[in-house]
Amino acid sequence: MFASCADPSTLSGLNWTLCYLTTGKHLDFYWSFVTVMMLLVITAPAAMAFGFGGAVAARSHIAPLRWIGKAYTAMVRGVPDIVFFLFFVIALDQGIEWVNHQYQCPDWTEPVWKGLEFRVCPAAKVPLSTASAGWHQAYGFALAVFTFALVFGAFAANVLYGAMEAVPGAQLETAEAYGMSHRQVFRRVLVPQMWTYALPGLSNLWMILIKATPLLFLLGVQDIVYWARELGGAKTQAYAYPHPDWRLYYFLGLMVFYLVMTKLSEIVLGRLTARLSQGQATMAGDAMRKAAT
Repeated sequence: MFASCADPSTLSGLNWTLCYLTTGKHLDFYWSFVTVMMLLVITAPAAMAFGFGGAVAARSHIAPLRWIGKAYTAMVRGVPDIVFFLFFVIALDQGIEWVNHQYQCPDWTEPVWKGLEFRVCPAAKVPLSTASAGWHQAYGFALAVFTFALVFGAFAANVLYGAMEAVPGAQLETAEAYGMSHRQVFRRVLVPQMWTYALPGLSNLWMILIKATPLLFLLGVQDIVYWARELGGAKTQAYAYPHPDWRLYYFLGLMVFYLVMTKLSEIVLGRLTARLSQGQATMAGDAMRKAAT
């Protein structure tokens, strides 16, 4: 990165360390932390949207919609995450290219499936082979976000469904007795009340989502664990900055990063729980009322 780092063989001590930590690969390593944070920031609300839709569908009075909601939660939760990530991303990628193939190349005569090989016309490739590396990375990241949101949305749907069922039925009946419609009861009574019951389960899902970010590597995204393994491994003279096996130190740094993330999450979630518990007929709400008196 710096002009003084042009010849690593002439460096030593602090200069060698500074040049080593500012190589292009290390800049990619630092950027991968931003990638992980972006994944969490985008995936969390997307998973909540999937979860809320799944929970509402599972409670629907319309039978087909209820079957879809329950099938979604049961099917996704019943498949190991790593298997679902590997299968779904390939299926989704091929599905997008197949649809694009039907639109871009209607006169294509060769079969799309040739044995075990999947082939579409060059114009239907997503992204195009001529696209920049940035577009390929953005496409892989988008697939990763959608897959994470779909998987964790199924777990969130189960949590929200249970939280909706935990809201006392007497409150809903009272609201209806005051003349509220079903939509008004759902929007003004059920949804505000359910968060108190849902937050513990959603907190656990958030922690699991943080720990699941290394699965990005399976989806073709170079995450912090990938770079820690690559940069920490023993380097030979073929590399500009040879060093012994430093993976212990790299992974120790990642452990500190994840522990800090979970600790900050616990603080924020604890304050959110206290705020939502105020005035609620729960154990936390009773404890707050007793403490106030």
